[in-house]
Amino acid sequence: MPESRAFPDCEDLIGEALVALSRSAAPAARDVLVGLCVPSDEIRWWRDVPTGHAGAAPWPVEEQLRSAARRMLLAGALAARGRAGYYGARHRGPATAALENVLVGPALGGRRLTAFVPVRTGRPLAVRLHQALYAAREAVDYRRATGGMDAFDGAVEAGVSHELTEAIVALVRGTEGARVAVEWAPGAQVPEGCAAHAEPVEFSPGDLTVLREAGARYLREAPSVPVRITGTVVRMRRSSPCGEGTVRLRVIGGAEVPHVRMTLDEESYRVAGYAHLVGLPIRVHGRLESRGGFRRLTEATGVAPVQVDEGDRDRLMKSLQENLDFFEEACGSD
Repeated sequence: MPESRAFPDCEDLIGEALVALSRSAAPAARDVLVGLCVPSDEIRWWRDVPTGHAGAAPWPVEEQLRSAARRMLLAGALAARGRAGYYGARHRGPATAALENVLVGPALGGRRLTAFVPVRTGRPLAVRLHQALYAAREAVDYRRATGGMDAFDGAVEAGVSHELTEAIVALVRGTEGARVAVEWAPGAQVPEGCAAHAEPVEFSPGDLTVLREAGARYLREAPSVPVRITGTVVRMRRSSPCGEGTVRLRVIGGAEVPHVRMTLDEESYRVAGYAHLVGLPIRVHGRLESRGGFRRLTEATGVAPVQVDEGDRDRLMKSLQENLDFFEEACGSD
């Protein structure tokens, strides 16, 4: 490769090098091409997988590595949206969408994998995952040294969560150890507060008990969240013509989950059914329960229709017409 454009036949030489890379079967060739086309931070995983017969790793380990890596990327994307010890269904849609531009290479024998996270759209994910992995390592070391779990409380601010601990467990399980490293794109500045060349973070099978304990603790201690949700009714059900019933809402605003389910008293159930029949969303106060992933609203009160503009109302009415048989069955007895 020429050192600069001043080198004779520079463009021809670069062109020939790119063609050679595109035709090369070497895994590193693809990594170089991706790095040239899209400036990306690289997240690398290594697993020390016991070899099977004839020196070959069992075929499922490649899928295990890819699955664990995706779970880890999702945990990083969730942490980039906001800090929590347990996310459940919260932020899941935007976090999943943030992974659409991440390119993932082949899982070579289930031992190595590289993900290319575009700097322009994915740098917050890479930074948060980098910091969270180091915080998780330190918290595990603290637990094994002192017996205390306090470090996991502070690690939440760095991005450690139930979802991340589960991802690390999935990465390490069935191996003799695993490592994760984040390498910053050469053409972009090193993020503030991050080392230019950080050592991989290592986890071993001996860490699994602590990681599982931390994940269970995050799940167990996640508090319910007071909310005021606006949403459209998508399902109603009750066992008799009168009394309380169950309502499912598609959330428009007020909570970072796509749907919630709640039990309403007879009058509130009637209001919810009426609002849907006339093409209006409803607003309701309550508490999102962590059990079940923040998908259930309890202590629901103040159910009331919400006025919307004509365009939104037309769309809601169209949705009603497509599900008219269901709502006649659910609400006809009222």
